[in-house]
Amino acid sequence: MKSILLNPGPVTLSERVRAALLGPDLCHRESEFATLQDGLRRKLLAVYDLPGAEWGATLLTGSGTAAVEAMITSMVPRDARLLVAENGVYGERMSRIAEVYGIAVTRVRAAWGAPLDLDAIAQALRDTPHSHVAVVHHETTTGRLNDVPALAALCRDAKVGLLLDGVSSFGAEQLEFERWGIDACAATANKCLHGVPGTAFVILRRAALAAAAAVSRSVYFDLREYLAKQDAQGTPFTQSVQTFYALDAALDEFFEAGGHAARQALFQARMAEIRATLLSLNVRALLPTAQTSCVLHAFELPEGRTYQDLHDALKARGYIIYAGQGALSERVFRISAMGDISADDVARLCRDLRDVLSA
Repeated sequence: MKSILLNPGPVTLSERVRAALLGPDLCHRESEFATLQDGLRRKLLAVYDLPGAEWGATLLTGSGTAAVEAMITSMVPRDARLLVAENGVYGERMSRIAEVYGIAVTRVRAAWGAPLDLDAIAQALRDTPHSHVAVVHHETTTGRLNDVPALAALCRDAKVGLLLDGVSSFGAEQLEFERWGIDACAATANKCLHGVPGTAFVILRRAALAAAAAVSRSVYFDLREYLAKQDAQGTPFTQSVQTFYALDAALDEFFEAGGHAARQALFQARMAEIRATLLSLNVRALLPTAQTSCVLHAFELPEGRTYQDLHDALKARGYIIYAGQGALSERVFRISAMGDISADDVARLCRDLRDVLSA
């Protein structure tokens, strides 16, 4: 039985992407690899129509967190202060990264599931100089799509750069790189782009990286090294060649299907069907639809049901759902709409949700 992954990455792969993993063995110092890498970099910029003269796509082997760590440690100048807007696990993780590297950080916290505390952020930017604000676009802790346009306006007023964790939004949600004043966006292959785990990337504004001055806090995560080497058709370290093949195939599928607007519409349609089914069973959503990403929604566990029971019953029918995190672990479950999932798969899931939750 085919397993349908409804967790927020990795995703259920298409046969085309899975087959791409069987591409020929390739040394990362050969011209064939340079051609593959160059193509990926162009395609990643094309997802949001970014010109290569102003923007660079830097590819590295690692998870989405690797891309976030590279972004923070490379983009914040030495002796500068970073403000992190937190309202979930992944915002808190960005603060932890800054602290581990000795970067001065202002943490502006909101409760998990709550909107960003824009008033507190504005006050902090008035009170203390910062070089950048970092935020998670789609906080998968709760499914909240953070109000980045409003935050970007505060950044413009304070003349600070914006660092975006787009790990769970890149390729499906609308990202306005120029209008929002994004200096860098960290993302990964194995979520909205439908690739496999192992390749991550940072889309960065070339001028912003240069303005950050020559600070190297890490050997492996130094984006200056990646950008310079990849612009010269090289790579500073061994890359995960097979996952590059898979991302290349996934991006071809992505563009053939209509790009990020089409993917957003696809995810919205899937989530609307799933959400309507659950609401008809008196399963409450954690957040209103208007505040939630198209990628993932969180739902309250029905009274008398545990996550483990629900997970196991659905796993037996071929679906993998996701638990809540931290204090939400006993309260919610999460369902994502990413991956190679057919309309029939969604319809079958909804039937099985009715069976399981009505039992």
